[in-house]
Amino acid sequence: MEKRVVITGMGIYSCLGKNLDEVKNSLYNGVSGIVLDPVRKELGFRSGLTSKLDVPDLKGQLSRAQRVFMPEQAKYAYVATVEALNNAKIDQDYLDANSVGLLYGNDSSAEPVYKSVETMFKKKNTTLIGSGGIFQSMNSTVTMNLGCIFHLRGINLTISGACASGSHAIGLGSLLIRNGLEDMVVCGGAQEVNPYAVGSFDGISAFSTREDAPTKASRPFDRDRDGLVPGGGAATVIIEEYEHAVKRGANIIAEIKGWGFSSNGDHISSPNVAGPAKSLENCLRLSNVDIKEIGYINAHATSTHIGDMNEAKAISQIFGDCRPYVTSTKSQTGHEMWMAGASEVIYSTLMMKNNFVAANLNFENPDEDSAKLNIPGQRVDAHFDMFLSNSFGFGGTNSTLIVKNL
Repeated sequence: MEKRVVITGMGIYSCLGKNLDEVKNSLYNGVSGIVLDPVRKELGFRSGLTSKLDVPDLKGQLSRAQRVFMPEQAKYAYVATVEALNNAKIDQDYLDANSVGLLYGNDSSAEPVYKSVETMFKKKNTTLIGSGGIFQSMNSTVTMNLGCIFHLRGINLTISGACASGSHAIGLGSLLIRNGLEDMVVCGGAQEVNPYAVGSFDGISAFSTREDAPTKASRPFDRDRDGLVPGGGAATVIIEEYEHAVKRGANIIAEIKGWGFSSNGDHISSPNVAGPAKSLENCLRLSNVDIKEIGYINAHATSTHIGDMNEAKAISQIFGDCRPYVTSTKSQTGHEMWMAGASEVIYSTLMMKNNFVAANLNFENPDEDSAKLNIPGQRVDAHFDMFLSNSFGFGGTNSTLIVKNL
């Protein structure tokens, strides 16, 4: 019989807060984490908008020898994972005595690459790059660091799937557990927030230029949206097999009912309708869930014209007259990219456990497609027991998760 997969721990480091409680309060109160960064303007960015995040100082928590291998996003992931393990009541003794897997979404490590190349050009001596350079610059840097720090001995793999990376990590982790290959997997997603990571996005005019009102810039589904706002941080979810969780006396938060996925097989950056719709259909079918059971959809909607339009069409096509609440928490956080699929599972779970749907900020005027969806511009105090989370990425990679309250 197929095994059940449950969430027993969560941790987050976000522009909405440095822990679960801070993030929950920001979601509830409609706080935006988006600011105007003058450094980006000095670098020639078309848009200086970004989410605001402090890089954690890990002195006293980790040795210098450990810190030297960690780029920005690995530090976010470490803090999020510490909280998730504590939340799941898992200590180092447990990790040392058991095989625990690690799947984490990450699809860039731009700043260390830039600094290494800069050193080569300026110093003409590769030995001056430093011992941490290679480990910081690889896409697998997060799983390399977390695996060594926490002594994890199950699967150790970075999921590099663009803006669906974090969601795919959770989906793949759930697949391993369902098939009895792992009892517990640390899953998540991390995204660097430095300007080097997103300069090329700015160069193709992907970002909103509403710099006079940063908190109004990210406006998913709104008729007047003009581009996304980059963000980042890290989110960690501890998932495990249901009987395993019961046996160890874990606090079971929710159940992952299923994972759906697809590829657009189309344009590398412009999404279509068929691919996202297939991901939704697959997830509902594999979860054995009726659409009427879904009380809330956390949309991928990044605040781009085509992306939001086609996702709205896909949701409307699948859900028809059944109108669950639909919002994009990116209205508060900006687009957290490689992290987003994991963080939005946490955001949605926090809402589900606390009986509210966070506002889709800046949703003032629907367009022809978003008008067909039930998108609240203000917070709704409402109970729901199941949500669906969409994550789509460049190259046409799509991931959908359904999570049920327990």
